[in-house]
Amino acid sequence: MPAFQGCLPEFQRLMTETHIIGCILGTAIGDALGLPYEGVSRSRATRLLGSPDRHRFFVRRGMFSDDTEHTCMVAQALIASNFDLDNFTTDFARRLRWWFIALPGGIGFATLRACLKLWLGISPRSSGVYSAGNGPAMRSAIFGAIFDDVETMVAFVRASTRVTHSDPKAEFGAIAIALAAFNSKQKTAINGQRFVNQLAEIIGSDGNALISLLRDVVDSVATNQTTLDFAAANGHQRGVTGYVYHTVPIAIHAWLTNPCDYRAAVMSVIECGGDTDTTAAIVGGIVGVSTDESGIPQEWIAGICDWPRSIHWLQKLAIQLSKTVAVGPPQNSVSLNFAAVLLRNLVFIGVVLFHGFRRLFPPY
Repeated sequence: MPAFQGCLPEFQRLMTETHIIGCILGTAIGDALGLPYEGVSRSRATRLLGSPDRHRFFVRRGMFSDDTEHTCMVAQALIASNFDLDNFTTDFARRLRWWFIALPGGIGFATLRACLKLWLGISPRSSGVYSAGNGPAMRSAIFGAIFDDVETMVAFVRASTRVTHSDPKAEFGAIAIALAAFNSKQKTAINGQRFVNQLAEIIGSDGNALISLLRDVVDSVATNQTTLDFAAANGHQRGVTGYVYHTVPIAIHAWLTNPCDYRAAVMSVIECGGDTDTTAAIVGGIVGVSTDESGIPQEWIAGICDWPRSIHWLQKLAIQLSKTVAVGPPQNSVSLNFAAVLLRNLVFIGVVLFHGFRRLFPPY
């Protein structure tokens, strides 16, 4: 049991609840907004889909992808494990196995291979594959929203990362996102240089390449360079890739540029193109910690049409997680019906295929 559990005053518990709700909803809304733009170059995206100022996935409605699903599984595993690190790792791996066979519409190749290894009986402590993809980063903001102790936060980020990815770069990127969310909930003004120095202490000299990239981010933000221009100047003219050392600097740039403006932060990374659902989910989770639910445009929340992971279900999950921090796990934690998830995923895949077919036609 973590040291803070069971002794939080009511005010602090409510503050934790707002951070967690803001993070989970922020991740989900960013994911849904960015999803139809995924894989489209920034130049074509405007002609094909228009501005990312509303949902465009399915008849002006939004649905969630694996970015939201992984964040939810992390939250569920934290509740079920009562913040015991070993139990968290085991429970998260179990949820990944069942998530995998429910035919998720989007799954990275490294995560796919890790899930196969888990089904073959390989321990979740050695199931990760050597990949520097952004999968662990997309589910890491929630750790920063929850924990008040950096050392504990980092331990859980590492455990989450190593279930699917063994490349240290994936771990360093995930820690950077969790630390950004951790800083996002602080009352003091966001200081990019302080954030980078703090990260450098945590990941050490092995992470110098990422630290160098993030120092460039801080310098860019100081000159008021936009995230779009920064992305172009760093070789992402056709979009931001799923390589973690591409994803994380762009996400951090959008956060530092718009630390309290959810709409501007999310739209700025979607406009960069590429892996837009993940970049928008990451930025949305970080900024959502600061703005809480009230800072997320209500029309974007109302535009979600998903099930069984509905907005109400996400809110309920966030509330249960915050109560677990304060008093321990509930007797009946939120869960999902496997058959319902499978049915939903079949519908989701159909919409994804429609988008893929539509991209074969103009405008190019």
